[in-house]
Amino acid sequence: MIRIAVAALVRDGLVLLVHRHPERQVYPDCWDLVGGHVEPGESPAEAVRRECLEELGVGIHVPLPVAYKVADPKLDMRAFLVTRWDGEPVNAAPDEHDDLCWFRPDQLTTLNLAHPASLSSIRNAIRSDPSAAG
Repeated sequence: MIRIAVAALVRDGLVLLVHRHPERQVYPDCWDLVGGHVEPGESPAEAVRRECLEELGVGIHVPLPVAYKVADPKLDMRAFLVTRWDGEPVNAAPDEHDDLCWFRPDQLTTLNLAHPASLSSIRNAIRSDPSAAG
């Protein structure tokens, strides 16, 4: 089982996705939430904090666990809703991602997602953003 932690950074009803570099060995040339492997001795929340800092250059606050569905039985995926962070996300890992973009929920169906089964999970994370209620 491969342990993975990902973050749905949500702001103003939009979710940040990263485009996996076309030369990546696993899930190339598709959109995904930012994140990566949970290292030995690391909790999923610690991993997602580390990954956001390494890949986006942001320090996240209070990652909230959210349901996240994937079809790959080899993956133990843990997802977190993140609505507060320090800094502005940038592509700090160009060897892993060749782009990042903010998307509205209705735009997600047009994307080639790394985990298409996660579409409803990502939409639910956007809807659960407390700042979107105002």
